[in-house]
Amino acid sequence: MIKESSIYIGKVIHKRFKPKVHFFKYRVFSILLDLSEINLLDKSLKIFSYNKFNIVSFYDADHGARDGTSLNQWVIKNLEDNNINTENIKIKLLCYPRIFGYVFNPLSVFFIYNQKSKLISILYEVKNTFGEQHTYIFKVSEKDNFIKNTCKKKFHVSPFIEMNCQYFFKILKPSNKISIIIDQYDDEGKLLYASQDGERVNLNNKNLIFSYLRHPLMTFKIIAAIHFEAFKLWIKGIKYLKKKLKVKNNISIEN
Repeated sequence: MIKESSIYIGKVIHKRFKPKVHFFKYRVFSILLDLSEINLLDKSLKIFSYNKFNIVSFYDADHGARDGTSLNQWVIKNLEDNNINTENIKIKLLCYPRIFGYVFNPLSVFFIYNQKSKLISILYEVKNTFGEQHTYIFKVSEKDNFIKNTCKKKFHVSPFIEMNCQYFFKILKPSNKISIIIDQYDDEGKLLYASQDGERVNLNNKNLIFSYLRHPLMTFKIIAAIHFEAFKLWIKGIKYLKKKLKVKNNISIEN
């Protein structure tokens, strides 16, 4: 029986404040995967497969080292590099699944729990459309349901935003609802607000089929929307910034 993994149905919002205001919103669904349940999901869900093609699927190669090797081992290594105890941890990953073999995840979030089910670390895995990735690793000490993290931007995401920025993350621990808020500031103040929220439903055949039917070809629409919104920014006259550094898969330990 699937106990820890779930579906979150909600929306993504982006609002840019300067030099021109720009806003968009679209509906999405995400899957919170308990990595220890991944083989059970593969066996139990008719339209879901693990590391093989299906209507909905999850591939190890889409995350972590991105070479198809164990995500568990990748997470454990990076936690140990951050002096975080990895004994009997539980790893959950919030992300978009592949749909008909394709996915682009601008942001995936790993939630790490100790043997007492206490959240002890969060990994923010950020991707850009150039095939690159950067993971920001944070320890978690807050007892509140909302976790706050901040760090300097270290990775080129949008060609319309300078690198000299600061991220402020605010994330609700996954429960009946999920909320991820990212405020981005430059030297002159708030530049961008981005959020993803969702309400939890059980991960079972019925709900997964329903989620797909409500969001058909969602992952293709996400990448199309990214390029369409970029085109609108260009039309508005926002300066296009060439990427200066080539990055494949970097990691930064933030606290």
